[in-house]
Amino acid sequence: MDKSYSPRDIESRLYSTWEAAGWFAPSGDGAPYCIMIPPPNVTGTLHMGHAFQHTLMDALTRLHRMDGDAALWQPGTDHAGIATQMVVERQLNAEGRSRQDLGRDAFVERVWQWKAQSGGTINRQMRRLGDSVDWTRDRFTMDEGLSAAVAEVFVRLHEEGLIYRGQRLVNWDPVLHTALSDLEVVSEPESGNLWHLRYPLADGSGHLTVATPRPETMLGDTAVAVHPEDARYRHLVGKQVRLPLADRLVPIIADDYVDPAFGSGCVKITPAHDFNDYEIGKRHGLPMINVLTADAAMNDAVPADYRGLDRFEARKRVVADLEAAGLLEKTDPHTLPVPRGDRSGAVLEPWLTDQWYVRIAPLAAPAIQAVEDGSIRFIPDNWAKTYFQWMRNIQDWCISRQLWWGHRIPAWYDDDGNVFVARSESEAHAQARAKHGRKTALRRDEDVLDTWFSSALWPFSTLGWPEPTPELAKFYPTSVLVTGFDIIFFWVARMIMMGLKFTGEVPFREVYITGLIRDEHGNKMSKSKGNIIDPLDLIDGIDLESLVAKRTSGLMQPQMKSAIEKATRKQFPQGIPAYGTDALRFTFAALATMGRDIRFDLGRIEGYRNFCNKLWNASRYVLMNTEEFAADLQGECAHGVADRWIRGRLGRALVAVRENFATYRFDLAAQAMYEFVWYEFCDWYLELSKPVLQAPDAPAQVKRGTRRTLVEVLEASLRMLHPLMPFITEEIWQKVGPLAGRRGPTIMRQPYPAASDLAADADAERQVALLQAVVLGIRQIRGELDVPHSRATPVYLRTDRAGDADAVAALGSTIARVGNLESLAIVASESDLPPCAIAIIDGRTILAPFARLVDDPSAEIARLEKRRARAGQDRDKSVAKLANESFVANAPPEVVAKERERIAEFDRQLAQLAEQMRRLAAVRPAEPAA
Repeated sequence: MDKSYSPRDIESRLYSTWEAAGWFAPSGDGAPYCIMIPPPNVTGTLHMGHAFQHTLMDALTRLHRMDGDAALWQPGTDHAGIATQMVVERQLNAEGRSRQDLGRDAFVERVWQWKAQSGGTINRQMRRLGDSVDWTRDRFTMDEGLSAAVAEVFVRLHEEGLIYRGQRLVNWDPVLHTALSDLEVVSEPESGNLWHLRYPLADGSGHLTVATPRPETMLGDTAVAVHPEDARYRHLVGKQVRLPLADRLVPIIADDYVDPAFGSGCVKITPAHDFNDYEIGKRHGLPMINVLTADAAMNDAVPADYRGLDRFEARKRVVADLEAAGLLEKTDPHTLPVPRGDRSGAVLEPWLTDQWYVRIAPLAAPAIQAVEDGSIRFIPDNWAKTYFQWMRNIQDWCISRQLWWGHRIPAWYDDDGNVFVARSESEAHAQARAKHGRKTALRRDEDVLDTWFSSALWPFSTLGWPEPTPELAKFYPTSVLVTGFDIIFFWVARMIMMGLKFTGEVPFREVYITGLIRDEHGNKMSKSKGNIIDPLDLIDGIDLESLVAKRTSGLMQPQMKSAIEKATRKQFPQGIPAYGTDALRFTFAALATMGRDIRFDLGRIEGYRNFCNKLWNASRYVLMNTEEFAADLQGECAHGVADRWIRGRLGRALVAVRENFATYRFDLAAQAMYEFVWYEFCDWYLELSKPVLQAPDAPAQVKRGTRRTLVEVLEASLRMLHPLMPFITEEIWQKVGPLAGRRGPTIMRQPYPAASDLAADADAERQVALLQAVVLGIRQIRGELDVPHSRATPVYLRTDRAGDADAVAALGSTIARVGNLESLAIVASESDLPPCAIAIIDGRTILAPFARLVDDPSAEIARLEKRRARAGQDRDKSVAKLANESFVANAPPEVVAKERERIAEFDRQLAQLAEQMRRLAAVRPAEPAA
């Protein structure tokens, strides 16, 4: 093995080998195990959230593959209708052209060209992340097969009356010129005004005052509503007011929707431009007057003076004209939620238009029951409540979009407006011929389907539905869906509804909901904040200038651009170093605390890069001590205490890893792996192996037992780590696996190690616990007194633990070697000992004579006093933090807990330092030091 670990040199090479060999395809004889990738949009590149979720999905897939299951991780990408069309339209705008200049067919071809480029980028990123998806099954939501599934579903739902076309109020995006579903609307509070308008009574006896934040819509009013029990206006119900500026008479109606305590108690009703007014209008049979064009300009239904004006310009004109007429009572500042399109950012308008809808209630009922009866389980289970809340209040789904990119709605019209919904144009003509008795000219619906319509079919359409394919029979229902909470409604719920409707089964058994990846301060990662990190930059590294350019590209505001550049240069003065894929993946797993957002701290990935280095160096040590003895490893051997101990500890680690993988506690699984490999195997067992291997008089069987243990425990550890760290484990395993008697071309097709093969040895654990206590105790003493490890000293042990005397007798020479002790003796008390430094570890007292450690007791007391003062100051800072109510209330719970732990540790340090100083004071100044 190379002296140092270089991930760049091995990762791409290994992935190419894996993919070329076809090892990602399902092949095991065990149960089918399938994960459907949430298909990334072809609009860009994978971000940290993708990399996080892909790590978890790949770990599960690799684990089940090693268990012998037929493991399929299904890859693919989503066509992302609105988002993709916006990207390509921007490209055309930069060229001075529009999609209308190209025409529909040429524009769609241009989008396909861009898709090939962007989709290729995503697939390259997935390979770099180590995703072991079955590339031979790669799918795209507009593939021929998936498009056929979309048409089939549309036709069947239409035949059952569950898809219909109707004129209803929709969220209209005047920039993208398309309807949006409620889930695509972002409403944020914004500052505006509330205008109080006077509507004269038709009989001239007075006026009613109404308030509105959108006075331009008054030109479409068709009523004024009051509460039926409002005594102030009860006598006016059935009478009329004269609509200012439009000079129309509109009725005064009574409706329970009106809150008599709000404002004047009178509400203007504009059924074509407000969702609540729309429902009131339907109840009362009011006319619905649309006063806006698709561009949100005033149309010909308004008086001539306002026609063609942009809605916001019309607002100013209407207010000015009302004021001039003495009909503006007052204007109040007002904060209200403003609906904007999640893609365009444009202020949306409720707009009356013909659209296609899914009648959703009949589909929602079985989807609710599937979660209620446990057929589908949310993890964490609190997300089931969120799911139920939305599903039990679900509205019909507007599925048509006025776009060119996407699945075109499979509906054709004749000249009389008759609609023929069909799987193909030929089928539509056949329907028209059956109706008219002759061939009839047809035109296809111009609209496309909402992107989420095809995504809702993903679990079964990717497996070949509607054809009864072997893959569909084998892998559906799938095993688990790994996704974020932000698309429970967009995607998860719709997959459940469609899966149950068209297959009769749930699409997946479990839904594991991950948190969001945030920066180290808990802020959401965004371009405008300048805190986005490309996962590939963490893998391969990036220089400072390239990082600055990436973070500031596309930003239009010079002030924002300058601030982000300054912050980036401060945070990454040398750019971002290359950490490698395995370090990034292990970091994601270690941070995957259930039910919480993830604060991504670069300090953690640095630590796990060190973990990779530690594993690499440990493997080099093992190989250097075993490779030349390869032919001898399978001979008769004797396992010493340390050998038996480390095998049992690996077994315990595997139990924890298995349990935590099974409950999606990736963080605890990673912790169990890390603690075993770093602390028990590397820090302890490798050190304990040295006295055996370096002892010239050690029996051959004992040395062979240690060498075999080194190889077998390392090899099993590599298999244990592989789901999270595929590259480094494969590279090392290629050399270690054969030494351990493993046969096969790759670690990923090896069985996951079984804890049952590594039984715990209680006697070995007791003896090694004694060894660890003594070694840790003398290390603590040396550390507190600033004494180098090279200074040997006698050590005394005071213990009442049964078996400790036998352990000292058996391991005394090993303890002395590892701890650099002159001698080790058990004593009943300190009465006959010289003044000693003390450490108490796990109830055992470790003592070492000051005379052999300290040259000048007075100077040492002074040094310890400075340490105690510093520790006391640090403790006071932590206490002050916890005394701050704002800190305790607003800081994340784990941060508060960490401060409490710090205080406890400071208390332990202060007590220990005080005890050492007390003992040092008893040392006679003239006593010579060694």
